[in-house]
Amino acid sequence: MHAVDETFEDAVLTGQQWSGRSFERCDFSDADLRGLRTENCVFTDCTFSGADLKDSTHRASAFRSCRFERTVFGRSELTGCSLLGSAFLDCGLRAIRLRETDLTLTGMGRADLRGLDLRGLRFREANLGDCDLRRSDLRDADLTGARLHGARLQEADLRGARLDADALVQAQLVGARVDAPTALAFAAAHGLRVDD
Repeated sequence: MHAVDETFEDAVLTGQQWSGRSFERCDFSDADLRGLRTENCVFTDCTFSGADLKDSTHRASAFRSCRFERTVFGRSELTGCSLLGSAFLDCGLRAIRLRETDLTLTGMGRADLRGLDLRGLRFREANLGDCDLRRSDLRDADLTGARLHGARLQEADLRGARLDADALVQAQLVGARVDAPTALAFAAAHGLRVDD
């Protein structure tokens, strides 16, 4: 199935299973997608404003340049997915589970991601400005080029994470757990000279 420019606004699609489907410029605004299961599906430039994706499961699916505004993700799980270039605005993300997921170029400014397991995820060049990432597990995450101005990373676990000097200066890192290379990069980013 390949849907283009179709509207699923206010549709009730609970508990459905989709495999190998593609949707381009489709509107899922206010759709009831609770319990939806997707596998190898592609959503391009789709809108999910006000949609309910609670308890949904997505495997190896791609959400490219999609817009999620006031979207409910309670207990949703994304494994091996791509969210390249998608934007999240005022979404409930506290109960989402992300595994092996690519969040490159996503817009997640001001998102509440406190205490989430975000290990090994790719946030390359993502907008995480003013995000609340306190106590999140970001071990081995790729934050290269990510915008972290005002991001709250207090007590986050950043061991093995890849961070740019700008991020180390702009984010709030009090109490964050880091490894020795990140600690040295932090010192250098703040103008300190580290001697052996």
